[in-house]
Amino acid sequence: MESVSLIAKQGLKAAISSAARGTKNDIDAVLKSGASTVSMIIPTSDLHIECKLHKTREQILKSTDECVSYAKAHGLAVELLAEDATRSDFDYLTKVFQTAVDAGVDRLIPCDTVGILTPERSAEFFSKLKEKLNAPIGVHCHNDFGMAVANTIAALGSGAEEVHATINGLGERAGNASLEEIVVTLKSLYKMDLNIKTELLYGTSQLVSRLTGVYVQPNKAIVGENAFTHESGIHTQGMLANPLTYEPIAPELVGCKRRISPGKHSGSHAIKADLEVMGLKPTAEQFKDIFQRIKELGDKGKTVMDADVLAIAENVMGLSKAKPIRLEEMTFVGGDKVTATASVRLALNGKDVWGAAVGVGPVDAAINAVKNAIAEVEPIILEQYNVKAITGGTDAMVEVVVRMRKGDRAVTAMGVREDIVKASMEAVLSAMNVLTTDYNNKNNH
Repeated sequence: MESVSLIAKQGLKAAISSAARGTKNDIDAVLKSGASTVSMIIPTSDLHIECKLHKTREQILKSTDECVSYAKAHGLAVELLAEDATRSDFDYLTKVFQTAVDAGVDRLIPCDTVGILTPERSAEFFSKLKEKLNAPIGVHCHNDFGMAVANTIAALGSGAEEVHATINGLGERAGNASLEEIVVTLKSLYKMDLNIKTELLYGTSQLVSRLTGVYVQPNKAIVGENAFTHESGIHTQGMLANPLTYEPIAPELVGCKRRISPGKHSGSHAIKADLEVMGLKPTAEQFKDIFQRIKELGDKGKTVMDADVLAIAENVMGLSKAKPIRLEEMTFVGGDKVTATASVRLALNGKDVWGAAVGVGPVDAAINAVKNAIAEVEPIILEQYNVKAITGGTDAMVEVVVRMRKGDRAVTAMGVREDIVKASMEAVLSAMNVLTTDYNNKNNH
């Protein structure tokens, strides 16, 4: 109730709806929260009615009438969510819905609570409901079989007027229908004009990931890390000629950027493009050696990072390995009752810069301190941070992988140490050095 109240008080240009069970106490809590709509959840399958609630069908009909009438009488808009609707007896489901319509319900939402619909069944199910009921109908799909978005789109094509969806497909078990996938599908494939700022989808996805700690898989559609990342030689050659060859939508549509990733499958075009961004122009013989070393690194099972490409190229071309950014000194403190604090001294293009910061832990504090130290000169953003132990025991080696961005360019780097803070610093500074290295600029030689 407190959470819903905080949202309701933000003055958003939106109708704030609170989920609630079909009880007067829950409805009273919704009223107290300041929400304008109640999403009233009432089970309609015999499995839920008998095993979960220990009630009868008649009792559910009575509580539906009472609760919808009570909520409407107190000024709430009401949408009725029929829980487990897709496993309910259809005639009984429509009876519950008609009871709600007679009591003044605003919307009817049959829930595919355990995700058992298929697109064909979804289309048939919603078509039949539209024939039987004279009220707006919405769709609420779960993703247990990976078809929540497809079932939602099918429902919309069969008369559903409202969609329940979540950022990144968050939700119970395998999640709910993904908002970003539905929006981009409707806009790009069905050519619908939606009042949604699609360019904010990727940033919103990243924000939700950070705040919830639930990160999307790299190959997730629309907002996954790899959605606009290309490695295969066949793909990158086509991409560099015309992005439409291997992208159904432009990454800018959802606020993302295209990335050519180095790796064991990379073609020469991709590696050349990567080196050109860094201002490196190897001879044909040097490039052949660089390309072969990158391939060999990938064949050994190692993920090839942008920092690896730079290091290999510098080695082959005999260039100075003096990095634009170098860690000279670092101190940090932290504990259960001590705010994690870190300070660093960096050599930035030969000059000392200092930075200090606090964080939720020593790693966070140390990274924040580095960003503060170089903020005025190099506005670099940490987009992703992943860590895993790669050996066992209390002295385990820790592998940290980061992706960092400066303007339109994003790069990856890795750090491997026994100390997680040092591994993190190694990864972050490696990425920063790739972003700040430009061999077109003589200061970096």
